[in-house]
Amino acid sequence: MSSAFLKHPFMSQHAIAACDDDATVRAMLAFELALAEVQEASGAVPSGASQQMREQFEHASFNVAEMAKGIASGGNVAIPFVKQSRALLPEALKRYWHQGATSQDVVDSALMLLLKPRLAALNELLLRCRSASMALMDAHIATPMVGRTLMQQALPITFGVKVAHWAIGLEQARRRLSSVELPVQFGGAVGVHSGWDVQGLEWMDAVAERLGLAVPVLPWHTDRYPIHALGTALDGVAGAAEKVALDVSLLTQTEVGEVAEPSAPGMGESSSMPHKRNPVRSALIRGAARQVHGHTSVLINAAAQPLERGLGEWHAEWAPLMESVLLVEGALEQLAVLLEGLEVNPANMQRNLAATGGGIMAEPVARLLTPTLGADNAKAVSAAAAETSRLESRPYFEVLLDVLAGHPEVKGSVDADALRNACNPALYLGSSAAQVERAKKWLAGE
Repeated sequence: MSSAFLKHPFMSQHAIAACDDDATVRAMLAFELALAEVQEASGAVPSGASQQMREQFEHASFNVAEMAKGIASGGNVAIPFVKQSRALLPEALKRYWHQGATSQDVVDSALMLLLKPRLAALNELLLRCRSASMALMDAHIATPMVGRTLMQQALPITFGVKVAHWAIGLEQARRRLSSVELPVQFGGAVGVHSGWDVQGLEWMDAVAERLGLAVPVLPWHTDRYPIHALGTALDGVAGAAEKVALDVSLLTQTEVGEVAEPSAPGMGESSSMPHKRNPVRSALIRGAARQVHGHTSVLINAAAQPLERGLGEWHAEWAPLMESVLLVEGALEQLAVLLEGLEVNPANMQRNLAATGGGIMAEPVARLLTPTLGADNAKAVSAAAAETSRLESRPYFEVLLDVLAGHPEVKGSVDADALRNACNPALYLGSSAAQVERAKKWLAGE
C-alpha cells in the first residue's frame, strides 16, 4: 500500500519533497564535486577539471530507477551513483571522479547535507512553539485548574504552570538538538585515506568547510556517535511534543472540556458521527512520536559497528534516521498550530474544580486542623468529610462543619474564615505563579 496512505500523513509534506530521491542524488553530487574542488586546489586533480565536472553535471539526467536497482548488488546507492556519474564525464576526467573516497563517504555526507536544512526547520518550529507557549503562560498564569495524579483529581494548579512545563520540555529538546553536529564523512576504503597520507585529513577538513558541515576529529565509518546523538535528540523532541499532545487530548475529553484543539473546516470530523470533534492534531503528533521511538531503538542498537565498516548496522540507519526527521517535523508543524490556536475554557476548569464539592481541598484542611487534632486525626476528619461530601453530593465545607461540630476540642480554636479559605482552590496554588515567571526567564535565556 502507498506510503501516502500509511507514512506520509504523519510527516512534513514539505520535508518529504525536500528529501526525495532526486534530492539525495543532488546531495551525493555536491559531495563529489566538493571533493574534486579541494583535490584540485592541492594539485591532485588537473587545473580546471572540477569546473568541467560541474558544468558537465549542471544539466545531467540521472536514471534513479536504475540506481535503485543497483543497490541490490552493491549494498548502497553510492555505488550505482558513482558508476552513472562517472559515465557522464569525458574520458580524461573519469579517473579523478570519486578519487580517494568510498561509498560510505558519499552516503554519510549526503545524509548530513539533507539533514542540515531539516534541523534548521525543526529549530524554527520549536521557536514558534516556545512563543505560543509563552503567550499561553501569560494569559493563564492565574487560571486555576485541577492538578491530576494517577488520572485522578489531586490538588489545584494553574493552567499557566502546566503550559510552562510543556514549554520547558520542548525548549530543553530544542537546545539539545541545536547542539548536535552534522559532520562530513571522508576516510576512504578503511578510514585512513589510503595512499594520500596527511593530505587526506586536509581534504576532509576542506570538504567540510565547502559543504558547510562540521569537521570530525577523524573519519567515523564505525564510530557512530553522530548518528546516535542525532537520533536520541530527535527522540527527545518527539517525546516533548507527545507530552503536550497527550495532555491536550485528555483535557479535550467531553466530560472534561478544559481545552479544545483549534477549529478548522473538516478538522477532527468523524466518518459516522457528525457531532464529534476529535483531537486529530494530537493523534497525528502522538502517532508520529511513537514511530520515532521505534526508529530510535534501531539507531541505538546499530551504534556498535564492527571493525572498519559496518555489516548491516550502517545500512539499518538510513531509513530510521531520515524518517525520524520527517516525522518530527510533521509533528512540530501540527504542534505549532495547536499551541497557537489552543482554545482554553476557564469556566470548565472551574466547574471541574468543584466536581468533588470541595473535597479536593481535604489536604489543606488537614494541615489547618493538625495543630488542634494532631496529624492522624486531622487527616481522618478531612478525609471522612470529603467522602461524605462525595456520597451525599453536599458541599464539602458544609459537611466539614457538621463533622467538626462533633469535636468539642475544635470549637473556638479554628477560625471559620480560615477554614473557608482552606477550602478555596484559588487560594491553594502554591508556587504556580512564581514557577511561570521563573520559566519565562529561563525560556527567554535570562
